[in-house]
Formats: sequence, C-alpha cells, structure tokens
Amino acid sequence: MKTIPSIVFGIFSILTLSAQNKKTKDIDAIKSMCGCFEVTFNFAETFQYSKDSLYKPSKTKTDKGLEWAQLIVDEKDKVSIQHLLQVGNPSDPHIVKHWRQDWIYENTDFYMFNTNNTWKYENKTKSAVEGQWTQKVYQVDDSPRYEGSATWVHVDGKSFWENTTNAPLPRREYTKRSDYNLTVRGNRHEITSKGWVHDQDNDKVIHEEGKEPIVLAKEKGYNTYIKVDDTRCKAAADWWVKHQEKWALVRSKWDDIYGRNTTLSLEAKVDNKALYKHLFSDDYTQKNDIAKVIESFVKK
Repeated sequence: MKTIPSIVFGIFSILTLSAQNKKTKDIDAIKSMCGCFEVTFNFAETFQYSKDSLYKPSKTKTDKGLEWAQLIVDEKDKVSIQHLLQVGNPSDPHIVKHWRQDWIYENTDFYMFNTNNTWKYENKTKSAVEGQWTQKVYQVDDSPRYEGSATWVHVDGKSFWENTTNAPLPRREYTKRSDYNLTVRGNRHEITSKGWVHDQDNDKVIHEEGKEPIVLAKEKGYNTYIKVDDTRCKAAADWWVKHQEKWALVRSKWDDIYGRNTTLSLEAKVDNKALYKHLFSDDYTQKNDIAKVIESFVKK
C-alpha cells in the first residue's frame, strides 16, 4: 500500500514531467519560425470611427519578400530570432536587417510602450507569468518596439500564441499618419504545416494622459510565412555571418540599457539622423563608438 508522501511525490513527478514536455513543445514551436520563408504582408483598414468627414483611411497594403530568420540565441529559457530581408536581383540581392524577436520564459521585466517614443518599465510577479513566454519585438536598430506575455497553446493539432499589447505606429504608417499615436496590437502567431502565420487585429488609438483613449480605426493584418529551401536565403545567411559581431555589440549595449529597469525615453533623431541610419553606417563597428551613439539617443 502506497503512503501519502509517495502518492504526493508521484503526482508532483507527473506534473513536473508534463510541464517539461509542454515547455519543449513551446520551444519547438518558436524555433520553427527560423529558416527561409516567402513572406506576404497584408494590411487593410477595416472600420473607421473618425467624426471628420474628410478622414481618409490608410490604403490596403500587400507586399511580398524573401526573409531569412536566423536563430541567434538558443537557451532553455530564451530563444532569439533575427529577421533579414533579402530583396532585389536574386543573383545579387540586397540584404536589409529587419526586426528581431526574443522569446523569454516566465519573464518578469517589461518595457511597455506609452506614446512619445517612451516605454514604461513594469515588473510583474512570478505567479503572473507562470508558464508564459514573453515575446519582445525590436526595431531594426535593436531599440524597443513592443512586448507581451502569454501561454503557448497546443491543441487539436494547432500551436499558437496570442497577446494584446501597446505598440508604436508601424513603419508603414508613422511617416504618413499623425492623427493617432498608439497602436493596440492583437498578435497571434500560429504554426502551420507550411510555415507560420502572424495574424493581427489592431486598433489605431488617440491616447492622451488623463483622458479616455479614442479608437480612430481598426486594422486587419495577415502575414504568411511559407517555408522554402534554406539555400534560397544563402545571401542573407552569409551576410549575417559577416556582420553578426557588430550586432552582438549593439544588443549588448541595449541589454545594459534595459537592465536599468526604469522608464526609457528615446530621441527620434540625433545629428538629424535616426538611430538606424547611424548604426547601418560602416562608421560604427567598434564597441565604444556603438555604445556612445546608442547612449546619445537615451533621454536623461
């Protein structure tokens, strides 16, 4: 006859094994977003709530490209993926450093976007993020963009993660629109038999401190990533091998800044140039120079 302690231990062991198996499935899903993909970007404004009779919705946008998603960190509690666009003549393509996504298990430190190029630091309890993965999304210069925490779900043959969070205006909008200042992003990442899908339901919001937010319009985004042979992205993979040391220095400096665990406000331009224009230049390859230019964008 089993004793109560042995029964409790048995139950604990089963639960622990189940949690480990679940985490393994999570990591496999995240890492399946690596490789070479044919990407289609689709965005359409679906509903407008403006009282301005002259309001003009954003044009429907559809674009395609070839994207290499490079695994750069593979740890038990962190997976980091760097995206690179491969554009132009296939025989002599141009490589564009694109966005980056970090996935951190049971992360408690957050930088939440709050308009005006400002991210408020928030610390959550361990119980609030138990079993969850935080997706941290970064700009092309590795500055912050948006982040959120949720549980990966594996059910009925599907694997998906979904979260709603505040974000800056997307790149396709902020040079054209000034009638709203916040995007509330509903993100769903779902792994498919052909690759993965980034499904979005976004609100375009006018946000002012002390006032109720106003939803100006809603937007649907549906980006498909169809896996193709990795050899098609060889140029992007080779580019990363050549440039990865520089961008490791950039990430290291940003890690230092994020580690301060305080609200972060950034300048839009320094010396009349955005940060990515500084960092994309060959003028910045040394650690001290990289650290200095990034620090110059941090408002004191």
